[in-house]
Amino acid sequence: MSRKAVLEVRELETTFFSDSGKVAAVDRISFSIHEGEILAIVGESGCGKSVTSLSIMGLVPSPPGKITNGEILLKGQDISKLSDKQMRKIRGNEIAMIFQEPMTSLNPLFTIGNQLIEAIRIHHPKWSKKEASARAVEIMKLVGLPRAEQLLKDYPHQLSGGMRQRVMIAMALVCNPKVLIADEPTTALDVTIQAQILKLMRDLNERLNTAVLLITHDLGVVAETCERVIVMYAGQIVEEAPVNEIFKNPQHPYTKGLIQSVPDMRYKKDTLYSIPGNVPKPGSILEGCRFAARCEYAFDRCLTNNPPLYESSGTHKARCFLLDMEEGGVTHVESAAES
Repeated sequence: MSRKAVLEVRELETTFFSDSGKVAAVDRISFSIHEGEILAIVGESGCGKSVTSLSIMGLVPSPPGKITNGEILLKGQDISKLSDKQMRKIRGNEIAMIFQEPMTSLNPLFTIGNQLIEAIRIHHPKWSKKEASARAVEIMKLVGLPRAEQLLKDYPHQLSGGMRQRVMIAMALVCNPKVLIADEPTTALDVTIQAQILKLMRDLNERLNTAVLLITHDLGVVAETCERVIVMYAGQIVEEAPVNEIFKNPQHPYTKGLIQSVPDMRYKKDTLYSIPGNVPKPGSILEGCRFAARCEYAFDRCLTNNPPLYESSGTHKARCFLLDMEEGGVTHVESAAES
């Protein structure tokens, strides 16, 4: 049985304007996420993952940033065209976000209860404070926080990092959103707490049928948690496939490099593999494949033309000219001119 697409991103372009010119930090990307699905966006720092999430939430700082092309459809409604006032009704209610760094995401001047109850009453103004408090306790218990009633009176500094992250998840889920964006939700947490947070997110995803967009650079987290993966590089999607397929048969050299960079405890190596070079500065590559300078397979065509997304199977796409050279051919998902 096919699941409905809750969120559809079509040809999204987010541009930042400065004295030195304009830069497309997110360059015409398209993807969808379905009910009850966990979709990952992976890539190195600076590839456009967080800007994508902020664009969806309507939180790109303007100036200097602006969505300059595309649509963001939430249950068929293009939320990229809504005013700030209209977005406030949707943000936290229909679509919510867990931000990076739980240590700094909560306001240190207000109790946990004040911050949770405020989020509830913004979207349910007719609720009494007692009803909102009861909902806050309910959601805190749902995310596994002990003595929830007491924690409502505590300040963020009185909680551990793992507890603060659970509070952030509770705050994001308190209005039962259809889509939850988790931007590096396990950053700065130790591995034991990371495992607990990821298990919690999977359990809540299954129990509430919430679509989850997980933004991370950790392929171990992706392997444990997600169904599909989008790999981003320099503002573009370079590969998209189901998790098992992308680990067994990566099609793009960048994805292969990311997987090869993961330490393998079964084999003792003198040095760990790393992809040569660095992620290019946004807007610095004006022609050719954006990964060509770091790619061991690059040839002349890669230096002059930006490859389109090729469909190597019904569920697997990659942006690489090597696919165009394979026997049997592949299907173009987009034209080179569009990319």
